[in-house]
Amino acid sequence: MKTSTNKMLVLLGLKIQGDLGAITCYTSKRNQVVWYVKAPPQEPPSEEQIIQRNKFRAIAIAWWALTSSQREIWKATQDAGHLRITGYNLFSYWTLSGDDAALQTVARQSGLTLPP
Repeated sequence: MKTSTNKMLVLLGLKIQGDLGAITCYTSKRNQVVWYVKAPPQEPPSEEQIIQRNKFRAIAIAWWALTSSQREIWKATQDAGHLRITGYNLFSYWTLSGDDAALQTVARQSGLTLPP
């Protein structure tokens, strides 16, 4: 649904995306903010979806099991390495992929030693 609110949000420089209650919104390829009421799933989650959700749940638990100083180092890589990814997203990528070479590259570029 298009509204004058969309124009106001763009003027303010806001790019909104995600879910808020029963509403989902995103910015289209034409730079328009699109809002719609979420449709409930037609089927229960598949086995693959459950596996993926459990992987991301385990990553979140592992993230919060780190000490606050360890999390801060992961977060600092974003600024120090000029990354367009958050420390949490980097941690998630590394945890899912096990790509030590990419992690070493990020550590070298940021000048930080990333904790395991």
